[in-house]
Amino acid sequence: MKRFFALFFVLILMGCGLKPSLKDEKISDLQLNLEEFFDGQVVAYGQFQDVLGNVSRRFVVDIAGSWDGKQLRLVEDFTYSDSTEEQRIWTLTKIDEDTWTGDAEGVIGTASGEESGDTFYWAYTIDLPVSDGTMVVSFKDYMWLQTEDRLFNKAYMSKWGFPLGEVSIMFEKQS
Repeated sequence: MKRFFALFFVLILMGCGLKPSLKDEKISDLQLNLEEFFDGQVVAYGQFQDVLGNVSRRFVVDIAGSWDGKQLRLVEDFTYSDSTEEQRIWTLTKIDEDTWTGDAEGVIGTASGEESGDTFYWAYTIDLPVSDGTMVVSFKDYMWLQTEDRLFNKAYMSKWGFPLGEVSIMFEKQS
Protein backbone atom coordinates (compact mmCIF):
# COMPACT_ATOMS: atom_id res chain seq x y z
CA MET A 1 0.00 0.00 0.00
CA LYS A 2 2.92 2.35 0.70
CA ARG A 3 4.19 1.81 -2.85
CA PHE A 4 0.79 2.75 -4.25
CA PHE A 5 0.75 6.04 -2.32
CA ALA A 6 4.36 6.78 -3.30
CA LEU A 7 3.55 6.20 -6.99
CA PHE A 8 0.37 8.26 -6.66
CA PHE A 9 2.34 11.13 -5.08
CA VAL A 10 4.98 11.02 -7.84
CA LEU A 11 2.27 11.10 -10.53
CA ILE A 12 0.64 14.11 -8.87
CA LEU A 13 3.98 15.93 -8.80
CA MET A 14 4.60 15.10 -12.45
CA GLY A 15 1.24 16.54 -13.39
CA CYS A 16 1.68 19.73 -11.37
CA GLY A 17 4.87 21.42 -12.30
CA LEU A 18 7.51 19.54 -14.21
CA LYS A 19 6.62 21.16 -17.52
CA PRO A 20 8.27 23.82 -19.64
CA SER A 21 7.09 27.43 -19.66
CA LEU A 22 7.03 30.24 -22.19
CA LYS A 23 9.02 32.18 -19.59
CA ASP A 24 11.92 29.71 -19.73
CA GLU A 25 15.16 31.18 -21.02
CA LYS A 26 15.40 30.91 -24.81
CA ILE A 27 18.32 28.86 -26.05
CA SER A 28 18.15 30.02 -29.68
CA ASP A 29 17.71 33.22 -31.65
CA LEU A 30 15.14 31.56 -33.94
CA GLN A 31 11.73 33.19 -34.23
CA LEU A 32 8.76 30.86 -34.71
CA ASN A 33 5.99 32.16 -36.96
CA LEU A 34 3.36 29.45 -36.84
CA GLU A 35 1.59 30.65 -39.97
CA GLU A 36 4.82 30.54 -42.00
CA PHE A 37 5.95 27.15 -40.70
CA PHE A 38 2.63 25.39 -41.34
CA ASP A 39 1.70 27.11 -44.61
CA GLY A 40 2.24 24.27 -47.12
CA GLN A 41 3.11 20.61 -46.64
CA VAL A 42 4.47 19.29 -43.34
CA VAL A 43 5.18 15.70 -42.29
CA ALA A 44 5.27 14.76 -38.60
CA TYR A 45 6.54 11.65 -36.81
CA GLY A 46 5.40 10.91 -33.27
CA GLN A 47 4.70 8.51 -30.46
CA PHE A 48 2.69 8.27 -27.24
CA GLN A 49 4.33 7.23 -23.96
CA ASP A 50 2.33 6.50 -20.82
CA VAL A 51 3.36 7.86 -17.39
CA LEU A 52 5.61 4.85 -16.85
CA GLY A 53 7.50 5.52 -20.09
CA ASN A 54 5.97 2.69 -22.13
CA VAL A 55 5.59 3.55 -25.82
CA SER A 56 2.17 2.29 -26.86
CA ARG A 57 1.51 4.01 -30.18
CA ARG A 58 3.50 5.54 -33.02
CA PHE A 59 2.20 7.56 -35.94
CA VAL A 60 2.97 9.62 -39.02
CA VAL A 61 0.94 12.73 -39.88
CA ASP A 62 0.71 14.35 -43.32
CA ILE A 63 -0.35 17.96 -42.83
CA ALA A 64 -1.64 20.32 -45.50
CA GLY A 65 -1.66 23.87 -44.17
CA SER A 66 -3.06 27.06 -45.66
CA TRP A 67 -2.79 30.61 -44.30
CA ASP A 68 -5.20 33.32 -45.50
CA GLY A 69 -3.78 36.23 -43.51
CA LYS A 70 -5.99 35.66 -40.44
CA GLN A 71 -6.70 31.93 -40.21
CA LEU A 72 -4.44 28.90 -40.48
CA ARG A 73 -6.21 25.73 -41.65
CA LEU A 74 -4.44 22.43 -40.94
CA VAL A 75 -5.68 19.18 -42.48
CA GLU A 76 -3.94 16.43 -40.51
CA ASP A 77 -4.02 12.86 -41.88
CA PHE A 78 -2.77 10.42 -39.22
CA THR A 79 -1.54 6.89 -39.99
CA TYR A 80 -0.89 4.86 -36.83
CA SER A 81 1.52 1.95 -36.40
CA ASP A 82 -1.47 -0.44 -36.25
CA SER A 83 -2.51 0.83 -39.75
CA THR A 84 -5.55 2.74 -38.45
CA GLU A 85 -6.13 6.18 -39.89
CA GLU A 86 -7.70 9.38 -38.62
CA GLN A 87 -8.19 12.89 -39.93
CA ARG A 88 -8.36 16.05 -37.86
CA ILE A 89 -8.93 19.50 -39.36
CA TRP A 90 -7.85 22.47 -37.27
CA THR A 91 -8.83 26.10 -37.85
CA LEU A 92 -6.49 28.43 -35.95
CA THR A 93 -7.19 32.15 -35.74
CA LYS A 94 -4.43 34.66 -35.09
CA ILE A 95 -5.79 37.11 -32.50
CA ASP A 96 -2.74 39.38 -32.30
CA GLU A 97 1.00 39.13 -32.87
CA ASP A 98 1.52 36.25 -30.41
CA THR A 99 -1.94 34.89 -29.51
CA TRP A 100 -3.96 32.17 -31.23
CA THR A 101 -7.28 30.40 -30.74
CA GLY A 102 -8.41 27.25 -32.48
CA ASP A 103 -11.05 24.67 -33.10
CA ALA A 104 -11.31 21.15 -34.51
CA GLU A 105 -13.92 18.42 -34.38
CA GLY A 106 -13.97 16.94 -30.90
CA VAL A 107 -12.34 19.95 -29.24
CA ILE A 108 -14.34 21.01 -26.21
CA GLY A 109 -14.44 24.78 -25.89
CA THR A 110 -11.72 26.75 -27.63
CA ALA A 111 -8.05 25.87 -27.90
CA SER A 112 -5.68 28.68 -27.02
CA GLY A 113 -2.04 29.33 -27.74
CA GLU A 114 0.78 31.80 -27.47
CA GLU A 115 4.05 32.28 -29.36
CA SER A 116 7.20 33.51 -27.65
CA GLY A 117 10.50 33.56 -29.54
CA ASP A 118 11.19 30.04 -30.81
CA THR A 119 8.39 28.53 -28.66
CA PHE A 120 4.65 27.96 -29.02
CA TYR A 121 2.33 26.87 -26.19
CA TRP A 122 -1.03 25.29 -27.16
CA ALA A 123 -3.70 24.06 -24.72
CA TYR A 124 -7.01 22.32 -25.36
CA THR A 125 -9.44 19.66 -24.20
CA ILE A 126 -10.63 17.07 -26.71
CA ASP A 127 -12.96 14.09 -26.90
CA LEU A 128 -10.17 11.87 -28.24
CA PRO A 129 -10.98 8.75 -30.27
CA VAL A 130 -9.67 5.60 -28.56
CA SER A 131 -10.04 1.90 -29.40
CA ASP A 132 -13.34 1.47 -27.56
CA GLY A 133 -14.94 4.88 -28.16
CA THR A 134 -13.72 8.29 -27.02
CA MET A 135 -12.13 9.77 -23.91
CA VAL A 136 -12.11 13.42 -22.81
CA VAL A 137 -8.50 14.47 -22.18
CA SER A 138 -6.55 17.72 -21.92
CA PHE A 139 -3.38 18.53 -23.81
CA LYS A 140 -0.70 21.09 -23.04
CA ASP A 141 1.63 21.27 -26.03
CA TYR A 142 5.01 22.98 -26.10
CA MET A 143 6.66 23.40 -29.50
CA TRP A 144 10.21 24.57 -30.16
CA LEU A 145 11.57 25.61 -33.54
CA GLN A 146 14.75 23.55 -33.99
CA THR A 147 15.69 24.77 -37.48
CA GLU A 148 13.81 26.69 -40.15
CA ASP A 149 12.21 23.40 -41.30
CA ARG A 150 11.96 21.39 -38.03
CA LEU A 151 9.65 21.92 -35.08
CA PHE A 152 9.71 19.66 -32.00
CA ASN A 153 6.52 19.17 -29.96
CA LYS A 154 6.12 17.71 -26.47
CA ALA A 155 2.47 17.32 -25.48
CA TYR A 156 1.44 16.50 -21.93
CA MET A 157 -1.83 14.56 -21.79
CA SER A 158 -4.01 14.46 -18.66
CA LYS A 159 -7.50 13.57 -17.45
CA TRP A 160 -9.03 15.38 -14.46
CA GLY A 161 -5.59 16.89 -13.85
CA PHE A 162 -3.89 13.50 -13.57
CA PRO A 163 -1.12 12.78 -16.09
CA LEU A 164 -1.78 10.01 -18.62
CA GLY A 165 1.37 10.35 -20.69
CA GLU A 166 3.27 12.38 -23.25
CA VAL A 167 3.23 12.69 -27.01
CA SER A 168 6.52 13.57 -28.74
CA ILE A 169 6.36 14.79 -32.33
CA MET A 170 8.91 16.09 -34.85
CA PHE A 171 7.39 18.24 -37.60
CA GLU A 172 9.33 18.62 -40.86
CA LYS A 173 8.36 21.31 -43.34
CA GLN A 174 8.51 19.99 -46.89
CA SER A 175 10.05 22.09 -49.69
